[in-house]
Amino acid sequence: MIYNWQQPDWPDFKYDLGVTEDILSAFTEESGRTGGMLNAMSEGQQMETAISTMVTEAIKTSEIEGEYVSRQDVVSSIRNNLGLNKNPEVIKDKKAQGVGKVMVEVREQFAAPLTEQNLCHWHELLMADTRNIQTGEWRTHEDPMQVVSGPLGQQKVHFEAPPSAQVPIEMKAFIQWFNDTAPGQKKEIKKAPVRSAIAHLYFESIHPFEDGNGRIGRAIAEKALSQTLGRPVLLSLSRTIDADKKAYYEALEKASKSNEITKWINYFAGTVYMAQKQTNLLIDFTLKKALFFDSFSDQLNERHLKVIKRMMDAGPDGFQGGMNANKYLSLTKVSKATATRDLQYLSEIKALIAEGGGRSTRYILNMDIAK
Repeated sequence: MIYNWQQPDWPDFKYDLGVTEDILSAFTEESGRTGGMLNAMSEGQQMETAISTMVTEAIKTSEIEGEYVSRQDVVSSIRNNLGLNKNPEVIKDKKAQGVGKVMVEVREQFAAPLTEQNLCHWHELLMADTRNIQTGEWRTHEDPMQVVSGPLGQQKVHFEAPPSAQVPIEMKAFIQWFNDTAPGQKKEIKKAPVRSAIAHLYFESIHPFEDGNGRIGRAIAEKALSQTLGRPVLLSLSRTIDADKKAYYEALEKASKSNEITKWINYFAGTVYMAQKQTNLLIDFTLKKALFFDSFSDQLNERHLKVIKRMMDAGPDGFQGGMNANKYLSLTKVSKATATRDLQYLSEIKALIAEGGGRSTRYILNMDIAK
């Protein structure tokens, strides 16, 4: 098998944006909507949305690689690194601490050129508490760096990266390319999703670290988006990728076999667009939450607030299965009669909407009535 880096035109990527034009236009429109909605938010709401997005990205980029970090520790790490906690919170999960710090650095330092030091520092943070691998430096082992799947003895090789001895040269060229394609530079790529797609594929093709390349590669993709847009991008690529990992790995595998990457760019631009669309749903939900409480807060007691906040914690996708009397009493520790009365009251004031009937009645938040 001859991979992209083994071909004579490496890394001269070729692509036709004609087939991607509609997606790129849709992303531009969606990104513009993001800016407009952010302008309608208070500073506090903007920060809440940014934190929520970074938390989602941190958790999902880890989950894609089969690692599950503590959500609360990720939140604490991000808030600590943003300077929002006067007394920094103690974090037990070192991987959560590391990935949270990387999210903040990628966001706050988006405009700075990419350096080897950046990448090695991110790697050290992400690989905290990981044993038996080199951290914070390019791989040096002589064994082939392969992406494989399947049981031992029946493994399928999806990709083989350049030999370790070649990595320093390849990474020097990659970092130069990344900085040369930034806004205002001699090889500027003006379409943010296009530059992000190439940056991610280029980095993953080199696979410079012993482990953690996927997480670093997605951070690079986000940095490319932010630089090209001229502001910290507000989306979670990993959430969108995680929703269909099979499609992601298939697209990446196909793209690693040729330096004609039109299909890869089309796939990745679509992923970026969907990620931006999901963020806009989150922003819209955040604005509606504020309006909801403005409309109903003086009509809600502590029980009502506890349940409604719990429902809102589920985000724009909604509280699974809606709220019912049994869930209500479980959350508030009241009798079923009280739970039923409370839900009827919340429905009467139009804070909740009742669906179904009888024992199957469930309630959802009425996020569109608040004015």
